[in-house]
Formats: sequence, structure tokens, C-alpha cells
Amino acid sequence: MYLASLDRGRVAGGRVGATVLALGSVSLITDVSSEMVTAILPLYLVAGLQFSPAAYGVIDGVHTGATVLLRLAGGYVADRVARLKAVAGLGYLISALAKLGLLAAGASGPLIGLAITVDRAGKGLRTAPRDALITLATPPERLGRAFGVHRAMDATGAFLGPLATLGVLAVTGQAYGPVFMTSFCVGLLGVLVLVLFVPADRTPAVPRAARPEGVSLRAAARLGRRRLLPAACLLGLVTVGDGFVYLVLQRRTELGVGWFPLLAVGTSLVYLALAAPLGRLADRVGRPRVVLAGLGCLAAVYVLLWSPLGGLPLVLLVPALYGAFYAATDGVLMAVAGTVFPAGLRATGIALVQSGQAVAYLGSSVLFGLAWQQWGAGTACLAAAAAALLALPLIGRALR
Repeated sequence: MYLASLDRGRVAGGRVGATVLALGSVSLITDVSSEMVTAILPLYLVAGLQFSPAAYGVIDGVHTGATVLLRLAGGYVADRVARLKAVAGLGYLISALAKLGLLAAGASGPLIGLAITVDRAGKGLRTAPRDALITLATPPERLGRAFGVHRAMDATGAFLGPLATLGVLAVTGQAYGPVFMTSFCVGLLGVLVLVLFVPADRTPAVPRAARPEGVSLRAAARLGRRRLLPAACLLGLVTVGDGFVYLVLQRRTELGVGWFPLLAVGTSLVYLALAAPLGRLADRVGRPRVVLAGLGCLAAVYVLLWSPLGGLPLVLLVPALYGAFYAATDGVLMAVAGTVFPAGLRATGIALVQSGQAVAYLGSSVLFGLAWQQWGAGTACLAAAAAALLALPLIGRALR
């Protein structure tokens, strides 16, 4: 076992252990903080500050994809120094502090972009070490279940975050500043829970070749030859992002501004309901099958946004299918990574997969924003649906 102090976090009797539950609690609290901002960010930028769809596409891409180097560095350093918890904790702290940056940015596009980049830098730094801790505390045959439970707890935070935003907006008369301040305070609480309840990692007790002193840039580069990386890149390339999906849906249905945050709530609720069951299903029937089913749900989202369907049916179907897509791909893809990469380079390998997906997502967001501005939202959604369907067999082949 990689981390001696993670004995308590092992899965026993089919149950998820203490380490996974502690990390899930940290993710739950942090996602409340993050989703408080994410739920209103598209509306704040496009409707409040009058950003164009193309400008929003660039910022949304930065929101997820512009921290690739730090994500890779975080995974590599965590493996190199064998201090996964410390590196993850630093990432959580950076993201919490970034909420104050959004508060100070005002209406300045460059400052907003900088604050978002800092926030995503924190996410990039923490995600790979956190997921590596989960894989190292869980037997390989239970990874789908472990990631499913973790992602369900994460989704609980994503569900509660927009609701908290609605409450703050109602109390403050639709002011955005208090939302950012509340998000900062909640983020600090997540850091405190990590420090107090997640076991500290110790010196690895694995074969010498896999120990941190054997971690090198050459060894990290060799991980990129695994077929999981192109599969993740393709998946990122056909994912246009939550903000665009919700903006198109809001305009198609003429949904009131006050109801906009509930679109993210609906997606998170479905994710919360399906993450753990789909994780268990992936352990039984094969993880590639579940990932491909999720990609089919994503293609259906794009088709629905292009189709003549409108009103309440569209409002209900799109978040449901979008939540199913995330539940079938997010944790399951990391469960695949947990069986592909060696223990001593686990965080680095996960960072490579996540970074490849993020770079592709950056391109997808920018291209979708330009397509929307040039040809309209309907044509952009139709093109996204075609891309998702074309990617199905390619991703299926890469995951074999």
C-alpha cells in the first residue's frame, strides 16, 4: 500500500473508507463555494457586464483550460515530494483566495480573467493529488464505487452552491459582491476540514523503481503514450461547457433571470443521484461502456438545444441529460486512470489526463463561442452534436 496512514481509508466490506469520505467532504464544501460563483458567472458577464458570446467563450475556456502547466506541475511535484495532501491543500487555499479577487475586479475584463485563472490554478493544483489519494486508498476493483461516492458528495456541493447563491441574492437585493464574499468564507471552511480530517501522507512503501526518487520528467513524459490521454482529449474537445449550455437553454426557453441558477442545480441533482450507481455499474460491466453512454447523453443535449422542442420539457431534459453525462464520465475516467498509471506516478498521470482534457476544452469553448457569434446558437449546437457522435467510436477504441 502506498500511504501507510491511509489504512483507515481502505474500502472494507464493499464500503468506501474514511479517506474517501473525508476528501468527499472537502470537495462538497469547496464545490458549494465554487458553484456559488459558477452559477451566476455566465449571467454576470453576458447580461450584467455585456460581454459578447465570443468574449465569454474565451473567459470560460480560461476558467477550465488555461492552468494546464500548473496542473501538470502540481501532479509532478506531489509525486516527487510524496506529499499529496500538502499540495492539494495549497490548491484549495488558492481557489478560496481567488474569490476575493473576483470581488475586487469590478467590471474589468482583464482582472476578472486573472481572478478566474487564479481560481482554476488552485483547482489544477489540487485535483490530481486528491484523485491520486483516492486511488491509493482503494483497491482497483472498487475504484468506480469510490470515485462514484466521492463525485456524489462533490455533486451535493454543486447542488447546494446555486441554492446558496439564490439565498444571498434574495437577501442582498440581487447584488453580486456578497455572493463572492460568502463563497470565499465557505472555501476557507473546506481548507480547514482538509487540514483536520484528511490523513497526512507518509513515505511510500512501494518497490524502489516506483518511489518518488524514481520520479523524473522522462518517466512522466512516457505516461503520455497511454491511450487514455487521447480519449480524454477527445472528450474535452466535444464538451462546450456548462455556461454555454445554460445560456442557450435560457434563451431558447426565455427562462427568467432569477431562475437561471436553478439550471445548474438540476444538473447537479441528477449527477448526485447517478454518480455512485454508475460508478458501481462501471466496475461490473466495464468502465469504457459507461463513458460512451455518457458521451451519448452529451450528444443528445446538443441535439435538443438545436431541435424545435421548447418550454418546460426542454428545461427538464437538458439538465437531466447533462448531469447523466458528467456522472458517467467524470469519476469513471479517473477510475480508469487509477488502473493505468503506476502508484509512484499516479498524480502525474492523472494530471496529464486532466490537462489534456482541459486544453481540448479551451479550444472547444473558444470555437463554440465564435460559431455562436458567427452563425447562431442553433448551428453551433448542431456542429457540437456532430462532433460528439463522431468521437464515440474513437474514444471507444482508445479506452479498450
